[in-house]
Amino acid sequence: MGHTYANLIYHLVFSTKERRALLSQEVLERLIPFVGGVVRHRKGKLLAMNGTENHVHLLASIGPAAALSDQVRDIKALSSGWVRDVWPALRLFGWQSGYAAFTVSVQTLGSVIGYIEKQRAHHRRRTFEEELIAMLERAGVEYDPEYVFD
Repeated sequence: MGHTYANLIYHLVFSTKERRALLSQEVLERLIPFVGGVVRHRKGKLLAMNGTENHVHLLASIGPAAALSDQVRDIKALSSGWVRDVWPALRLFGWQSGYAAFTVSVQTLGSVIGYIEKQRAHHRRRTFEEELIAMLERAGVEYDPEYVFD
């Protein structure tokens, strides 16, 4: 085969450092297009993004040329620096060191997008910690409860 063909779609989840409630609606609304630009610059596409005061969910297609960990590292590093530059009062803003990543099939895109879009309503009933543990268990990801949250 002469060309590389891939459709690598990931549902990414990560929180603010120490799950601090620093993502106001204004910050989140301006953060989404910034993150979209970072993903595009790296040959990907941001399909959906939303979150609450202490975490975000991204649905993104990632180009096959770079490792997922490199893509997430760049998204987090560039966006945290941008937040601190735009909002000096958030000089302590940062993301947690880790992240969760789940592959998504084309057939389930609509339901994952709907889930991401409804984050604020969803979190009236469930904390981020409860949500992440449920996602890990549903995906069959092994984890040590002592080290899930930094």
